[in-house]
Amino acid sequence: MPPTAATTPSERTALPARTPLRGRLAVVSVMLGIFSIVTTEILPIGLLTSIGSDFAVSDGTAGLMMTMPGLLAAVSAPLVTVVTARVDRRVMLCAFMLLLALADFLVAAATDYRLVLVSRVMVGITIGGFWSIGAGLAGQLVRPASVGRATAVVFSAVPLGSVLGVPAGTFIGGLAGWRTAFVAMGVLTMGVLALMLLVIPALPPTQVTRASVLRTVLGRTGTRFALLLTFLIVLSHFATYTYVTPFLEQITRADPALITVFLLVYGAAGIVGNFVGGALVTRRPRVAVSLAAGLIATATALLPVLGRWEAGAVALLIVWGVAYGAVPVCSQTWFAKAAPDAPEAASVLFTASFQATFALGALAGGAVLDHLSLSAVMLLGGAVAALVLVVAGPCSGRRFAG
Repeated sequence: MPPTAATTPSERTALPARTPLRGRLAVVSVMLGIFSIVTTEILPIGLLTSIGSDFAVSDGTAGLMMTMPGLLAAVSAPLVTVVTARVDRRVMLCAFMLLLALADFLVAAATDYRLVLVSRVMVGITIGGFWSIGAGLAGQLVRPASVGRATAVVFSAVPLGSVLGVPAGTFIGGLAGWRTAFVAMGVLTMGVLALMLLVIPALPPTQVTRASVLRTVLGRTGTRFALLLTFLIVLSHFATYTYVTPFLEQITRADPALITVFLLVYGAAGIVGNFVGGALVTRRPRVAVSLAAGLIATATALLPVLGRWEAGAVALLIVWGVAYGAVPVCSQTWFAKAAPDAPEAASVLFTASFQATFALGALAGGAVLDHLSLSAVMLLGGAVAALVLVVAGPCSGRRFAG
């Protein structure tokens, strides 16, 4: 997410002193913070069955662990951007890291499922708050010539956390129990907090994105079109992927060790998809988003048929991983092109829409699962992804530009 927009001269303050080494370490600490956030957010996917079993709730009800953070993040992203505009950014980043660590430790110690949901509310506030502040800080942490590279480092946390968090959590949970996986994330987050306190300098706010800027950007045709594309493809993915572990357990009948391997393969494919999608979307945005959606539609629709065999399941997970790996960068690019003059406002809207749809997808998939079946979840998710092809296909370059 690009640097903040809508700056006025009276809002500028002197940048803190920066040395190359401290700047690089500060960038790494922000990247690790985002990695911790992304991993904690999606950690329940690989542990869904174990957590649901311990608290005697259905897989659909357990899916609320994915719904709560997304909804709270969608609300907190614009609120934090506006409300904390004049608070030192270092203070806010560290506060959100502490909140995330407390959330991890709370769910690890929870004796009631309601406490688990409380912890997920805390995660959601952290997601929206940390992203709205941290994603655009590269320009304040490193010298101007290094801003582009530093921003790339910060964003590398997204695919790494997204595609490695689930298999890593599943692996730790399989070895020592799901609670241990959350304890491990809490310890990691506290380590990131300590690093931030050591290497991030005081960061008085230098730019402000006002509510009026968000309203203006939201009113543009290009932004609304980006919202529609994001809604469809993210709804499809999280309605299905949230329940991929139960599918592999109950339909594919793979053992836990093999499921961990499958998810690691999916993760590796997602990293490839992130770089491929990033390269393609700058030149052919409609092709990139249509290809990603088409592959997700194909993989999820075929999973109830070919996913009954281990070979078929892993092949489709590879296709799915490559496709979804491209989704965040494609979606963000559409938002950025719709508002080149207000990049932080575009980033806030991207974060809010992505997280809200993340939550709705998990909720919708859980409802279908509780009333129909795992196969129905996959088939309906594939149908939603196919709608992106209908929407994006006729889109003109003029409409894309907004």
